[in-house]
Amino acid sequence: MIRHCVFIRFRPEISRAHRDELFAEIDALKHTLAGIAAVHIGMNVSPETGMDKGFADGFIVDFDNAEARDAYLVDPGHRKTGARLVAAAAGGVEGILVYDLDTGP
Repeated sequence: MIRHCVFIRFRPEISRAHRDELFAEIDALKHTLAGIAAVHIGMNVSPETGMDKGFADGFIVDFDNAEARDAYLVDPGHRKTGARLVAAAAGGVEGILVYDLDTGP
């Protein structure tokens, strides 16, 4: 399984409603793309102050395998939402951290 972790530092003027709309678009991909096992979305709730480096929101997409993740990366729906996330992030792509973990079978 591949765990695709995405953490975002939103620009201060980006409303919670707009953030929720973007996350809903990510969540909806599980209904159109094969190989998505789960989507988890939320705000950072760690008590370790400052450790998030400002990445206060994020999501994790669990894929059955690397092939499913790769199909997601080139999917037009993902690309459209990804571009909207970059536009909403502080500093554009600098405000987004992506980290993929191979958690095994």
